[in-house]
Amino acid sequence: MCAKRRAVVVGAGPAGLTAAYELLQKSDIRPVVFETTDTVGGISRTVEYKGNHMDIGGHRFFSKSERIMQWWLNIMPMQGAPATDGIPNGNNATGPDPKHEDRVMLLRRRVSRIFFLRKFFDYPISLKYSTFANLGLSNTLKSGISYLAAQIFRRKEVTLEDFYINRFGKRLYQLFFEDYTHKVWGKHPSQLGADWGSQRVKGLSVMSLLKNALLKNIRKSNIGQREVETSLIEKFIYPKYGPGQLWNLVADNIQKGGGSISLQHKVTAVNIENGRVVSADVRDEQGNTTAVACDYLLSTMPLKELIPALRGIEIPQEIQAAAQGLPYRDFITVGLLLDNMKIKNETKLQTYANRLPDTWIYVQERDVKVGRIQIFNNWSPYMVADYKNRMFIGLEYFCSEGDALWNMNDKEFISMAIEELIRMDIIDSGAVIDATRIKMPKAYPAYYGTYDKIDRIRDFLDSIENLYCIGRNGQHRYNNMDHSMLTAMVAVENIINGTGTKDAVWNVNTEKSYHESK
Repeated sequence: MCAKRRAVVVGAGPAGLTAAYELLQKSDIRPVVFETTDTVGGISRTVEYKGNHMDIGGHRFFSKSERIMQWWLNIMPMQGAPATDGIPNGNNATGPDPKHEDRVMLLRRRVSRIFFLRKFFDYPISLKYSTFANLGLSNTLKSGISYLAAQIFRRKEVTLEDFYINRFGKRLYQLFFEDYTHKVWGKHPSQLGADWGSQRVKGLSVMSLLKNALLKNIRKSNIGQREVETSLIEKFIYPKYGPGQLWNLVADNIQKGGGSISLQHKVTAVNIENGRVVSADVRDEQGNTTAVACDYLLSTMPLKELIPALRGIEIPQEIQAAAQGLPYRDFITVGLLLDNMKIKNETKLQTYANRLPDTWIYVQERDVKVGRIQIFNNWSPYMVADYKNRMFIGLEYFCSEGDALWNMNDKEFISMAIEELIRMDIIDSGAVIDATRIKMPKAYPAYYGTYDKIDRIRDFLDSIENLYCIGRNGQHRYNNMDHSMLTAMVAVENIINGTGTKDAVWNVNTEKSYHESK
């Protein structure tokens, strides 16, 4: 009997786990997954702290791909009853009795707002009276005039600043996009390529906001919401205990199905002979290195780590330099357990249990470093141990590994975060019961530095016949979770079908049809 073929999968995030799962479901190829950290899920993991759960980065389970939506629901069906905070799962909800089953999806309401000028604005910006009232007459007039000017004098879209001004006008861009983007990426939008907008908010504009407002009340309701631009969705599905719950379940299924997952195992070298990967050198937690033979290698490791790990192939100096110059933004979340969360001048809460309804709050204020605030109660009430009496929130900070924020110790960082919330009148001075801090390196592949050389890196890697680059860091692309999963699915299809070109793998999340209304 011939031995089964083997695929080494580097990384146990959404892309790596999806690839392993799909290989087991659709082929005789045995996946062996190696993960550097001590847990699966990557940035989509859930961190537990004293019975409370943190979603690192926030992950709405929504996709315009019906294939992805069904994949999630095949792993975790819908809960067949309202969540404990009373949000229903819809008239046609089916699934296990929540009293006896925890491995279920909830249907959640998406509420995201911008906190700016110590006031709340809808996110994305809506064209309601409250928006103009908060802006004031002067800003409203300037916004209208600058939008009309932008439609007449269209910019060539070279930078992200050009991209936003073409869609919103210069004044709205300055108010709602310029400073926040600078905070996230550490670069002014004029220094970032327009590719970021093409990847993340291609279908978002003043016209899409108008269209959404007009069709909102007559549009047929469904979980998929494929006719709605991604940034405008109003509901999403979500694992009962956060995204890590789903990925832990996927990992269990992989191992039960014959695959293997090794944590705290780092791939240190990818060995190539005659244009094909033949093995990977893997170092375990004791420091021992083993060569693992393989027929295929699917990599989610950052490209700046993959290129120098290649052995047995000549790497042009230009490719080495381009890979090393690819930048990333890193991520820190401060989890705060609160006895309450009061917002000054916030009278129309429209809350559940008299609390703020937001999943995310985007902080646009210039006098604080915090970028977003997550309210974990509203992602899922089961994320918080004492949901009825406590709130668990996450303050998200964007930084670069090694900078002042990254190197600050936990105590100083947490004190700074609490002081910023008090200064913004979001909490009272005695509201914090407990706190923790979580770091996430290489959370966001950035579109500056040597990113303009990414196609040359891609062409070089594609010349290695049985190597597939998938996922967010594997392609250095700011993908959503569903995009990362799709790169894995397409790569597996290529392997099974013997497809030579890898264009379809790289083209996920570049097609206009994914972003635009159909």
